[in-house]
Amino acid sequence: MTQPSSRPVRYIDDDRDLPRFRVNRAAMVDPDVFAREQERIFDKVWLYVGHETELTKPNDFKTRTVAGRPLIFARDRRGVVQVWVNSCPHRGAMICREPAGNARFMTCFYHGWSFDTSGRLVSVPGDTAYGPDFVRPGLAAPPQVDSYRGFVFVSFNPDVEPLADYLAEATEFIDLVCDQSESGMQVLEGTHEYSVKANWKLLVENSYDGYHAVSTHQRYFEMVMASGAELDATALGDSIGVALGNGHAASVGGPNTGGMFGRPLSAAAQAERQGRFESLRGRHGAAWVDRMTGARNLVIFPNLVIIDLVMGVVIRKIDPVRPDYMEVTAWELVPPEEGAELRKQRLDNFLTFWGPGGLASPDDVEALETCQRSFAAHRELPWSDVSRGMVSAVPLGSDELQMRTWWRRWNELVNDEVLPPEPHDPPGDRFRGERLELQDQGTSV
Repeated sequence: MTQPSSRPVRYIDDDRDLPRFRVNRAAMVDPDVFAREQERIFDKVWLYVGHETELTKPNDFKTRTVAGRPLIFARDRRGVVQVWVNSCPHRGAMICREPAGNARFMTCFYHGWSFDTSGRLVSVPGDTAYGPDFVRPGLAAPPQVDSYRGFVFVSFNPDVEPLADYLAEATEFIDLVCDQSESGMQVLEGTHEYSVKANWKLLVENSYDGYHAVSTHQRYFEMVMASGAELDATALGDSIGVALGNGHAASVGGPNTGGMFGRPLSAAAQAERQGRFESLRGRHGAAWVDRMTGARNLVIFPNLVIIDLVMGVVIRKIDPVRPDYMEVTAWELVPPEEGAELRKQRLDNFLTFWGPGGLASPDDVEALETCQRSFAAHRELPWSDVSRGMVSAVPLGSDELQMRTWWRRWNELVNDEVLPPEPHDPPGDRFRGERLELQDQGTSV
């Protein structure tokens, strides 16, 4: 009888001579791989928890799950954003069992211990039974909490690098989103929540995969063209893939590609959208605003997605639950000063394209779930190919540099193997315009 091999599994085949890049499908089904991901990625790096504008008033709170841990995302009575572990330090019951609310005090229903939104224990029923020297425990917090441009992250690693260092060059693309409002971008009320019976890494790949758009979402594009829009083949191909350090990467469209998806806006709404971009040129410079008008699909390693198209900005958090099951949460980020008609049309596009019952997300879910079902045959067909664009001087958005960048970082953390980055030519000038700031006197640089 043949004994199973004891050799370690090789998860990444990164052959620069052919060139060829492949991912072992065992990484999508093996419970041991899933456990290593939790320990070596989700216990170690920065993870997105929420946006500051979701907490509009003092004592607002949201409950979230991050890396399998229940958290309270709150604004205390002084207006400071806090993150707490959603577990009573007494006997462990969840303190907040509602998804959102506003309360000066959070009381555990099990034994009635009560805490304020700054984490302080303020009431214990029958506390004289504990004696005069009893130490009153407050709520526990993740070891590290920080934010960038309103995006709040936590890390369960006390020795994690500073958030700005971790985000690396991805900060530039977050800035391109946030600079679209002079008063600060805002998350709208309401949440898209859905699940996918597939490995979480498949949706990471899909979130900046331009190669699948036309074939997978054919029904959507037929609907858009039936509404009178003309899809510009040049614009569809005017995108590049960029690596941004620490596993972050993006698919980025050139100027004026941000409106290439979705049903066309009315003339008035389109004029308002263009007018808003024009008004920002004096503040940030023409080259930076030209970049703002482009499309961008950004993934912050490991599981935060920010997508900016004509229908607005989607923030997507992908939560692994099992090797073959994930939960997805998405929010809409908007410039609060935009007009009601533009907002209405963009939200309609947002729901039609990204909504769980829309014409794009269900296509993606079906595609990913069929992939996962086929991975039952991973021993007979062990490799998935992610080689597209390795020979390109400048990889396109429809190439797969973005995925390879993510997988190399995954492999470094999970499998202790460091692979060198790919050499490519730098992108053209229209993808590299820099932001200019106003001088003190109010004149542009």
